[in-house]
Amino acid sequence: MLRRIYEDVRAMRERDPAAKGWLEVLCCYPGLHAVWAYRIAHRLWTGGGAIERLVARLLSQFVRLLTGVEIHPGADLGRRVTIDHGMGVVIGETAEIGDDVHMYHGVTLGGATNEPVKRHPTVEDGAQLGANATLLGDITIGEEAAVGAGSVVTQDVAPGATVVGVPAERVD
Repeated sequence: MLRRIYEDVRAMRERDPAAKGWLEVLCCYPGLHAVWAYRIAHRLWTGGGAIERLVARLLSQFVRLLTGVEIHPGADLGRRVTIDHGMGVVIGETAEIGDDVHMYHGVTLGGATNEPVKRHPTVEDGAQLGANATLLGDITIGEEAAVGAGSVVTQDVAPGATVVGVPAERVD
């Protein structure tokens, strides 16, 4: 657990030029606090019955109140996932996020159906999601891809590609 916290703080310091030191990041980055609480909620969600799932959801809602970041405990987050500024981020139940993903405030990984299936995006390793980007449905954002701020993405994005706009289109 401490190793993961160390990795997360180091990753945020590398990705955010405003991060002045370890203690500042450890204490003042709500996106990281939300990810850490998610990890506890996810363990409860995946390892228990109805009561554990209820506690996991209650924890996720409490963290949402404190940080403005809502991560469903059923989502699957990789290592060193960083959320810069945090406020307004929503990550749905069947979302999958790889390692070293960086996202900014207002990002939504939302569902596109009410059916009990995989209905949220998969974001592969190293992707960057700009402020207020909206990703909808069972789509894949490829490794090292970038989604521009304010973009609405409803189709797969190739690895290494950059997409912008509403609807998002490739620009590189």
